[in-house]
Amino acid sequence: MMEQLKLINAPTNNYIIENFSANNFCEQTERQNLEKKYAKFLEVTEKFNRQSVSYQLNKKNILHSWLKYKEGFSADLVNILLDEMGAKSGDWVMDPFIGSGTTALVCQMRGINTIGYDIMPISAVAIKAKAAVMRYNLNEIQQLIKSVSNLVVPDSYQKKTPHISITDSAYPQKNELFLAYIHDWNEQSIYSSEVKNLLTLCIINSLERCSYTIKSGQYLRWDCRSKKVQDTNKVRESKGQKLLPKNFVRKEILDSKQIILEELSHALIDIELLQKAPINTTHTEINFIQRSVLYELPLVEDNKIKGVITSPPYCNRYDYTRTYALELVYLGINENTIKKMRQELLSCTVENKSKIDKLRDHYSSIGQIDRFIDIYKRIKENKIFAEIMTALAKRKENGDLNNNGIIRMVEGYFTELAFIYAELYRICKTGAMVAFVNDNVRYGGEIIPVDFLCTSFAEQFGFKVKTIYTLKQQKGNSSQQMAKFGRVALRKGITVWTKE
Repeated sequence: MMEQLKLINAPTNNYIIENFSANNFCEQTERQNLEKKYAKFLEVTEKFNRQSVSYQLNKKNILHSWLKYKEGFSADLVNILLDEMGAKSGDWVMDPFIGSGTTALVCQMRGINTIGYDIMPISAVAIKAKAAVMRYNLNEIQQLIKSVSNLVVPDSYQKKTPHISITDSAYPQKNELFLAYIHDWNEQSIYSSEVKNLLTLCIINSLERCSYTIKSGQYLRWDCRSKKVQDTNKVRESKGQKLLPKNFVRKEILDSKQIILEELSHALIDIELLQKAPINTTHTEINFIQRSVLYELPLVEDNKIKGVITSPPYCNRYDYTRTYALELVYLGINENTIKKMRQELLSCTVENKSKIDKLRDHYSSIGQIDRFIDIYKRIKENKIFAEIMTALAKRKENGDLNNNGIIRMVEGYFTELAFIYAELYRICKTGAMVAFVNDNVRYGGEIIPVDFLCTSFAEQFGFKVKTIYTLKQQKGNSSQQMAKFGRVALRKGITVWTKE
């Protein structure tokens, strides 16, 4: 029996962190105690993998592949978690960060109602298009494909695709003209609003592939042949500055018309297959609200939700408004609106400012200031969080942070998530299950155990720990940190809590 226990526990032990502060520079007792407390709940699993907790598996999945949303997760993951929570037809499941709508669409196919939130208009287009899958008129889509095939940009048409500073000159001239023209044509066409929206989704899903850009972590990476790179290098050269790299060339920049037609044809095949399937989504609701979940959750009634499946933006400095700038601008979002949107997102970039004052005002306006005070007080009482913030402040003084905005970002990120956990506990039914996909992170040599820290907040508000799944494959940290503090493997996984 002892030998069996060793075999079971050995893999888990490899995922437990002993040293949270490089060179023991900062106090880490609270984090070490937290690690010991939750180690028994850690399950190293092959049930989920890198592909299932990301967009990778959705690339070929029927319906879910209509929008390339790198930050999403797979339909397989949602199905597994729905089975685990025992969700049935007629139940309500929530995704507070709905993204491309994978949770909602899987639930729809199983007769489960969903509520979801996102401030990105891309989500609104994607969810509307996917949710209508059983209602599309196939003949109308076939006619649309013929119409797009016959589209020719008139010689007199000179309008360009809208742009902001970071998307200027993103497309070859031919593509830029066609993208502007098909946008105007779509608005004036005689097709139904649902089919027009489907075309819009197919267009925005094609933008990156017919541009000089590619999504690369925190920013858009530009092909060195683009006018933007060439013009920038001329200015830099004249000032004696370091030039932008000249070695990145996209494998191929596709023709915009051709790739849009391929997207439409792909969607049509999926629609035909699904409409032949014995699925009745008539009485299933997808309640999508394009607004920050921080301000919407306090308005939801108590004891409504059967479960939650979601993946918030990670605490990794990725800015969705930059990486999805092409799509946002194509949908008519201007530079000032994008800057405001950046501030409304869950704090995950160094540019985010504190939302506490705005949250306080919101709770006060709905007559729930006492609830705000109680939640914020509990957040401040979390000793692990306090230790992390103190450690980051010390790292800042020592010059170990490459951007001092990291401190404000980390504080805002976990404070906002804690408010969400508190509200989720209130609106969940007894027996509900809550699952969050997230990554552990490291800044300035300080490891932040996101999975365990978030679980400690969840417990403060009443949740019980069910399982903390972690993937067998751990992730590394940035090359800058590895050079200075050495390599550390970080967990990636799914925290699962219940309301008892």
